[in-house]
Amino acid sequence: MLTLAQIEAAILQLSPDQFHQLLEWFLELDYQRWDEQLERDIADGKLEALAEEAIADFETGNYRAI
Repeated sequence: MLTLAQIEAAILQLSPDQFHQLLEWFLELDYQRWDEQLERDIADGKLEALAEEAIADFETGNYRAI
């Protein structure tokens, strides 16, 4: 397995087009992992308190249009 320093050095040697392709791939991977974590948090009920607070605020008129 490569070390982080080796990976960084390899990235610095990429052409601009290759770097852009890597960036797009990395961002997509990051989005996928974020979505997966969000789904796990929802399934585990970790967002229930936030949802209940938001609904309560809305029901009492404590919100502003955006």
